[in-house]
Amino acid sequence: MTESAGENRAAGEGRLADAQPRVVAISTSKDKGTRKANVPEAILRKEHGLEGDAHAGDWHRQVSLLAMESIRRMQEKGLSVGPGDFAENITTEGIDLVVLPIGTRLMIGQAVLLEVTQIGKVCHSRCAIYDQAGDCVMPREGIFARVLEGGRLVVGDPVKVLAKGVAAVG
Repeated sequence: MTESAGENRAAGEGRLADAQPRVVAISTSKDKGTRKANVPEAILRKEHGLEGDAHAGDWHRQVSLLAMESIRRMQEKGLSVGPGDFAENITTEGIDLVVLPIGTRLMIGQAVLLEVTQIGKVCHSRCAIYDQAGDCVMPREGIFARVLEGGRLVVGDPVKVLAKGVAAVG
């Protein structure tokens, strides 16, 4: 795969052509700064995040998402990485996360409603992935969200863009 994350998008929804957007992995950890373990399902609590995850709480980055397409680009650089290795909670496929403006609402499965609050992040210290590869996709391509409506999240759940937010003008 040599396409960038932004290429081959379906008309204006952040959806990648020919792919049904879905959850491919759910990952959690009790400690910050570590790779997350994959679980088959989890509970997202309203205005909190993933139950039992170190990053959950009363703040704007309750849940993190990263596209499988981003992980594949790191694999193409020779890294042995997979879902959860970048400390993301939800790994998606078929949706171009980084083009979704802040305020975008995502429905996952039947009940979970997220609102995008941040695109990328500043890494104050280099993570283990950066030390291994000299690069990490999470600061550029990961997104963060708050949980507007909680519920059960299961690997394979569909992801749908309900409403696009308004990109910050700067």
